[in-house]
Amino acid sequence: MFNSSAAGGAGNTASGSRLFRYEVVGLRQNSETDKTNYPIRRSGSTFITVPYNRMNDMMQRILRMGGKIVGIEPLNSETLTNGNAAASKSSQSAQSASAAQPAKMQADSAPAAGAKHEALFEENVPVNIYRPNSPYLGKCVSNEELVGEGGIGTVRHLIFDVSGGDLRYLEGQSIGIIPPGIDKKGKPEKLRLYSIASTRHGDHVDDKTVSLCVRQLEYKHPETGETVYGVCSTHLCNLKEGDEVKITGPVGKEMLLPTDPNANVIMFATGTGIAPFRAYLWRMFKDAERQANPGYQFKGFAWLVFGIPTSPNILYKEELEEIQQKYPENFRLTCAISREQKNASGGRMYIQDRVAEHADELWKLIQQENTHTYICGLKGMEGGIDEALSAAAAKDGVTWSDYQKQMKKSERWHVETY
Repeated sequence: MFNSSAAGGAGNTASGSRLFRYEVVGLRQNSETDKTNYPIRRSGSTFITVPYNRMNDMMQRILRMGGKIVGIEPLNSETLTNGNAAASKSSQSAQSASAAQPAKMQADSAPAAGAKHEALFEENVPVNIYRPNSPYLGKCVSNEELVGEGGIGTVRHLIFDVSGGDLRYLEGQSIGIIPPGIDKKGKPEKLRLYSIASTRHGDHVDDKTVSLCVRQLEYKHPETGETVYGVCSTHLCNLKEGDEVKITGPVGKEMLLPTDPNANVIMFATGTGIAPFRAYLWRMFKDAERQANPGYQFKGFAWLVFGIPTSPNILYKEELEEIQQKYPENFRLTCAISREQKNASGGRMYIQDRVAEHADELWKLIQQENTHTYICGLKGMEGGIDEALSAAAAKDGVTWSDYQKQMKKSERWHVETY
């Protein structure tokens, strides 16, 4: 996030093309680093280039991270000295030419690699700040059960303290967890990736924590019949307050949330696949988050279709119902409870059955150019979702597979399944 320049992807709107450079000192100061006799950044000031429409958001973030803004300088192509000046002029020329084209031609054109990502999502995405050979050692702040009485299995919401390091992340990214011990081959256990369930500011909105939603893996051995528990998921589910955990990352750009506050967001989730969507919904609707992000005030429409086996397995149920009650015009929750509800054929109600029920409405929403669709959870749901949307698209004479390819090229179709 705090790259020395964000100029490369800023000029896609009138406001975005206006850039300002912040001179910042003291980033990430805390009680531990204050014990040293030098600033964190030995070179002194850190320079951050920010588009006009993100100035307030960046100011708030800098202040929360202990930074102090000592200077603000407006930039243009003449003042950019990091090699981006020529690229900026070229980009502006291309944008002018693009703006002159009919909207239909632009929609049918495949976007240049990378350009669309910078226009729709955050400019600077933190990746692999901590690697497996040098993980961050975080501490468990809390570990709470999410499955209600009578539900199936165990799912935990874990919060880790990351205030002593430099772990930064965005909604939709994942972190790696390295469990202790050695594997069957006598080598140290490898990391497992988990989708982050908190916003970039953490559950306490203080930039000091990161959260996960973890189901304990449990299955019967196909030969012996004995119950086998997942190594890493069991390690995490059994953590106690104060226990240390090895964290790597963050990683991932596929599931990033668009920066446009007017975007529509469709979310298909099964089980713990709700993790990134919880982060989205917090950023969109939670009071503390909205106060922390004055530059992002969600005004679009968010629709979560959530597949679970029983009612007690509706993860974050109270949070979801609170948002639905407070923002009925902006958020819709649709559940598919497989062991309690029946589909149109009298069988179990799965997520693809709910999608089929609402296929025409979903298809209409998907056709809007500012709609992004996300799928997270079990891979098996993808085929059913495609089938339902294919039938709806066919009513308009559209081949769903072709339309879906176009959406992928436009970076409006996002999938993270397992």
